[in-house]
Amino acid sequence: MSLYALFTRNGPSGFGYGSTAEEVTAGLSLAGKTILVTGCNSGLGYEAMRVLTLRGARVVGTARTLDKAQAACARVGGATVPLACELADPASVRACIAAVQAADLRLDAIIANAGIMALPKLEKAYGLELQFFTNHIGHFILVTGLLERLTETGRVVMLSSAAHKMAPKAGIEFDNLGDVKGYSDWKQYGQSKMANLLFAKELARRFAGTRKTANAVHPGVIQTNLGRHMNPMMRFAFGLTEKIALKSVPQGAATEVYVAVHPDAATISGKYFADCNIAKERADANNAELARKLWQVSEDIVAKLP
Repeated sequence: MSLYALFTRNGPSGFGYGSTAEEVTAGLSLAGKTILVTGCNSGLGYEAMRVLTLRGARVVGTARTLDKAQAACARVGGATVPLACELADPASVRACIAAVQAADLRLDAIIANAGIMALPKLEKAYGLELQFFTNHIGHFILVTGLLERLTETGRVVMLSSAAHKMAPKAGIEFDNLGDVKGYSDWKQYGQSKMANLLFAKELARRFAGTRKTANAVHPGVIQTNLGRHMNPMMRFAFGLTEKIALKSVPQGAATEVYVAVHPDAATISGKYFADCNIAKERADANNAELARKLWQVSEDIVAKLP
């Protein structure tokens, strides 16, 4: 546990900064539940899958390749369904959707956990900046493609980040998604996380009148494989601060797991969570017009993909 966690209090949910995924699910039986987790092969995704299977859930674990998904699923030892889902490859995402449909799986939750962070230089997929494409468009295809597979009380959990506050002033620079002018690793990462948050907000609005929910979460700052693209000096700085302020992986997975399965979160929708409690997001994350525009632009992008 980090030193910071020792001096923080739990919030209204009864959990907080130092809570772990095992702690937020203590006493819960998830028998009969099926939950899809992207990025199951390492870090928060693996820990989420491990704890969910520990509590009796069947987890559809996706990774960039089937080999990685199979290896991760084999390690947890619980009820799992490994699938490939390379979020930067629309064909792979669609194949994942088709596999879920073919297996006639009904999903009690989707945890959109996978992502990439802080690419040091501009990289693109299908003409779009790669972090935006992977973190948002890939998950947009996956989640919208699986909406019909959600149960009546199904939950969608989008991993956003406090880094959404680093997004451009406009929130989403719709005219600067491809040949990015003034590329900044953290600004573009922040924009992709803002997109995850806006997507959750708009999906929650579309779920209105049902018992389905959509929320976004900030897992905390954790030393995981997500930071593999960061420049060496930044990675070194993260290593120095790990014992003081960074969350452990079990702590980092707590919020997404709490929002996905805890009974107290069952009727909460359209919110942003941090440390297993509702938190305050950047003001324009609640701009419904911006969220609707992002949804429409995303649909237009997807329609043109091979």
